[in-house]
Amino acid sequence: MAVKKAKTAARKVKDKWKAKEWYKLYAPRMFNQVELGETPSSEPSALMGRATEVTVHELTGDFSKMHIKIRFKVTDIKGLEAHTTFVGHDLTSDYVRRLTRRKRTKTDHVVDVRTKDGFLVRVKPMSITEQRIQAAQETAIRGILTKTLQGYAANVTVSELVKAIISGDLSRDLGQAAKVIIPIKRIEIRRSEVLEAGNASAEEPSIQERFGQEAAAAEAAAKAAEAESAPEEEPAPEAAAEEETVEEEAPAESEEQ
Repeated sequence: MAVKKAKTAARKVKDKWKAKEWYKLYAPRMFNQVELGETPSSEPSALMGRATEVTVHELTGDFSKMHIKIRFKVTDIKGLEAHTTFVGHDLTSDYVRRLTRRKRTKTDHVVDVRTKDGFLVRVKPMSITEQRIQAAQETAIRGILTKTLQGYAANVTVSELVKAIISGDLSRDLGQAAKVIIPIKRIEIRRSEVLEAGNASAEEPSIQERFGQEAAAAEAAAKAAEAESAPEEEPAPEAAAEEETVEEEAPAESEEQ
């Protein structure tokens, strides 16, 4: 009797898997809608809110960004396609441990910022100093980082904020702002989390496109500078001779008149 019950239970599990469909997961517009993988589900409504996590290396192919993990959440289903939105990022634990050294102070910060397109994002930067510092200095650094982050986020969209975090531009700007207190060895955005969604534009260029646009603009500027610095070409000897002949003939015509 027990054997029959076990066979019936196994048959039910098998039938449940047969009823599921495989849905393809896609990244949001800011990541060029890259395919993230596949996930099974018995019905589309069960996919809503499902989370997935990938590294920046898997999204862009950049090996130097393997320590950055991006989190997405399914918010829209179209047929067998599940489209996601960005909900945050993390640094891998082994990367954070490698940054920590003896005789240095590691300070964690938590700052809530509001972007230009209405997103409320919780950003958690981590600062590491060259030497041990006092509690008053840590408080001063926290104040500077809070002011700098809130001012920066107010003038950019969430896509631009994520791009600055991934590229390291935001960490560099924070380091420049905090060095007035004490020299900073390194600042990393350890974690971010979207607390409230805003009104991101569907026509906004993706992060890959932004990198491409910046590279194209830099190349155009370099070509323009090279053209300005290039010496002017001297006229060919034949052209110069023709100009002299024209100048000599002009007075002759006036005398005949």
